[in-house]
Amino acid sequence: MKHGYLLCIATILLGACAASAGNMALKDETEKTVSARIVEGKTTKDEVRAMYGQPTQTSFTDGGNEIWTFRYAYATPKAVNFVPVVGIFAGGADVQSKELVVMFDKNNVVAKFSMRESQQEVARGASAGTPKQE
Repeated sequence: MKHGYLLCIATILLGACAASAGNMALKDETEKTVSARIVEGKTTKDEVRAMYGQPTQTSFTDGGNEIWTFRYAYATPKAVNFVPVVGIFAGGADVQSKELVVMFDKNNVVAKFSMRESQQEVARGASAGTPKQE
């Protein structure tokens, strides 16, 4: 019976759901892979749209250049979330996020772009405070 209980707990912990949100096209991208796909002064707005789809956000510079922002995040819950009672006070998740920002010139060609990746720890309950970044 003891082994059955341990197997049940292991199954729950291993079955913990991870969640992703945002632009799935960024899931496997890195600064290096994006740099191989987007060339400043050459890649067009239509080509960027074909690679990454619609942007998460669109804005404009004072000079009228269009800026597209693409975002992706993947959260993995901490195992302590699934410990009865303890999870209420000391839960959280590890979050990997990516952001691609592309600025186009007046001819709809990439003028500049940047790719950023970060790791954060998001806490809840008594352990909540300022998110930790790596």
